[in-house]
Amino acid sequence: MAVNIASVADAARPTTVIESVRLNRRLAACLTLVSETFQHTGSFKFRAAYSVAGGVAQATIITASSGNFGQALAYACSLLGKSCLVVMPDNSSEVKVAAVREYGGAVELVDTGRKSRAQAVQELAAKNPEAYVASAYDDDLVIQGNATLGREICALGKRFDCVVVPIGGGGLSAGILTGIREAGRNFRVIAAEPLLANDAARSLRSASLIADCRESTTIADGARTLSLGGRNWEILKNGLWDLIEVPDETIEEAVRQLFLLANLKVEPTGALGLAAILTQPERFAGKSVCCVVSGGNVDNEVYRRILAGQSSRPAMSAGERG
Repeated sequence: MAVNIASVADAARPTTVIESVRLNRRLAACLTLVSETFQHTGSFKFRAAYSVAGGVAQATIITASSGNFGQALAYACSLLGKSCLVVMPDNSSEVKVAAVREYGGAVELVDTGRKSRAQAVQELAAKNPEAYVASAYDDDLVIQGNATLGREICALGKRFDCVVVPIGGGGLSAGILTGIREAGRNFRVIAAEPLLANDAARSLRSASLIADCRESTTIADGARTLSLGGRNWEILKNGLWDLIEVPDETIEEAVRQLFLLANLKVEPTGALGLAAILTQPERFAGKSVCCVVSGGNVDNEVYRRILAGQSSRPAMSAGERG
């Protein structure tokens, strides 16, 4: 079933646009923050989730998620009279697990060191053969939903030298690229990826899709995917202008700067774009830059420790400890 993209745009909140004088002075750049932290369920994932929930006939949807897509799908399903089952790693952010349940989704926690998310999803699908199995990123409906953000960026009427966007499974970056193309613009898109989960960077360097053998423990939990989605890879391999790998320490610094200089509460994955700019500031100096802030769902304790400059790396699961 084809999804009505107009309905996705109608259901989603318009993205929030922020220009911080202090941040721009600090970076010596003209930075426009395009923030999805005030989107329904606190991240861009609502766009994708509503597109999926509205675009399939099935009444039940099964997915795997570190949290943002899970809660977005749970909310989208509640709006459309459907239900969802969400597989989440057992070391997922507590606030995200709670949110999925509060929006009406059923959660199955899995130790990813012993069983992959994909295996857990397959087991649930076997028990629920009538359900639609949705990828949080590798799905045409996800790309179509996220394309609405690319079109909103173009509708701002600004001449950006580049658009910097977080990358994990590639659903957001592929969607934004698609939306920009559909709007007839040619903005250069730069992806920002955690150095500890750099499968996309390695894939681009080798010109072939590479997958990690196990999930990373990067603080940017939304980017702990094992690889880019195949559909996204076909869009990104020639569509991305560049990709910047970012250390976790710089991701945390970006979270702090977004709070202190732009008054934004942002999760680590959402801060990847600014972290990329902080990693290579000379590259962006004097440029007009659109920086996508993808979400703001972060555990209170993790956020407190980041703001305090304390170590906030996630605990390893039993399987990761061996």
